[in-house]
This record gives sequence, structure tokens and C-alpha cells, in this order.
Amino acid sequence: PMDTIRMQLKTLNRQQGLYSKTKTMMKNNLIALLDQTYPGVNALFDSPVREDGSQKWVDFATTFWHVDCVRAMSLTAFTERYTFSQSRAVEIHMEAQDLIAMLPKDALTKTMIRQAIDALNAVSKSLEQLKAEMRTLAAKLPEYPVVMAMRGVGDSLGPQLMAEIGDVTRFTHRGAITAFAGVDPGADQSGAHEAKSNHTSKSGPPELRRALFLVMDCLLKTQPKDDPVYRFMDKKRSEGKPYLVYMTAGANKFLRIYYGRVKEYLATLEEN
Repeated sequence: PMDTIRMQLKTLNRQQGLYSKTKTMMKNNLIALLDQTYPGVNALFDSPVREDGSQKWVDFATTFWHVDCVRAMSLTAFTERYTFSQSRAVEIHMEAQDLIAMLPKDALTKTMIRQAIDALNAVSKSLEQLKAEMRTLAAKLPEYPVVMAMRGVGDSLGPQLMAEIGDVTRFTHRGAITAFAGVDPGADQSGAHEAKSNHTSKSGPPELRRALFLVMDCLLKTQPKDDPVYRFMDKKRSEGKPYLVYMTAGANKFLRIYYGRVKEYLATLEEN
């Protein structure tokens, strides 16, 4: 049963990656269209994606798809229609007066914008559903509580890591799991020559390395002083190491800790 769950989780993760790329493409397409009707509308709101995949700026653009939709309304009417914040409504209404639209406010332009919004909302909703399914499936794996307790790992990255790493018991030692992920130093020696600093092998799944780098990025942003991986990366960074060097070194250390904690936890479960 665990093998089936792991295979399903990995398949879901690959689907999530595909949908994420599609969402980025759809988002860029919508922004490019809106730049010709309402420049900068995507930057008016900085809100997280909701459970159904929707976002505040997209909701706003659905109603106010052209800058003339705002300009045609009086400040009082727009403030009444805009239900978030009165001061913000005044600011948006004033900024709209100076914007220049390249496309006319007509039925064809509206159709293009609405179609782009519908496409983005559809793929965004599917993506959030995939993430929810991954969380549910990952929770059935024995290592779930250990992985989710690690710094830098959240509801999204935790299932991704478990999906791509799989069963850690198949790795004989820590070096095996870092080699599998492709974050181990590659060999560069010939005869008497042996390089002191080598590129990583990058032999494993790119989806795993991407998830690892996102975890490292989270650690660098949150700066947990008591986390050994962050301290290790910060030390490498302070030594003047390039970005890819300290990020890869952090991913290597993280995987070694991941391997040790998960394997120890699984051994405890077997004893009990």
C-alpha cells in the first residue's frame, strides 16, 4: 500500500509541476493583455491565492477589465462598488485618471480579457485541488510528521519532497540520497589532477532539486538562527561563496538531516 501511495504522490507532483508552468503562462498572457487595457492592475493587490485558486487582483480585473471602467464612474459610485477600503478606492480611482490604454473599451477587447481570466482561474483552481490531494496523500505516509516539522518545509513543499525522495530506506547511506538528488559534488580528476571545487552532478530528478532550492530560499528569508541548515548556508555566504554554491551546499546538508531523521523515526515505528 505504501508503494502505491508513493507512486500516486509522485504522479500528482509531476502533474502539479505541469499545471504550475501552465498557470505561469496563463498569468503572463493575462498581464500582457491587461497592460494594453489597464496597465499595472495586477500590481494593485498583493494577496495570497485562495483555496479555490482565485486572487483579488484577478477578481478586480474581471469587473474593471479596462481603465475606462473606472474612469467612467464617479468617485462616489466607484467607492460604493469597491467594497474593500474607502481610502484605497480613492487612490485607485485617482491613479486611473492618468493611465493610457492601447486597446479600446469594446466587446472584442472585453471578450479577450474575460477568456484569459477564465483560463487562468480554471488552471489555478485545478492546481490548488492537486495541492490539496497531495497533502491528503502525503499525510498517509509514516514520515509525514517528521518531514513537516523540518524548517523551511510547508504544506506545499513537504509533499513535494516526499513525492520525489520516496522511501528513504532504499538508500544505504546519506551520500546515496544526495547523489540521487544530484546535489553531491561531481568527480573531476584525471591522473594526478584533482579539482578542489567541482560542479554538482545534477543526476537526479530536477523536480527534487527545485523543491530543495525552494526550501533553502525559505530558510534564507525566515533566517531561523537555531536551524543548522540555515547557519551552514549563512556561514558559506559570509565566506563569499557564490549563490549556487551555498544553496547547493545547504540542500546537501538538508538532505542528510532529512535522511537521518526519517530513517530514525521509521526504525522507532518498527520497534513499537
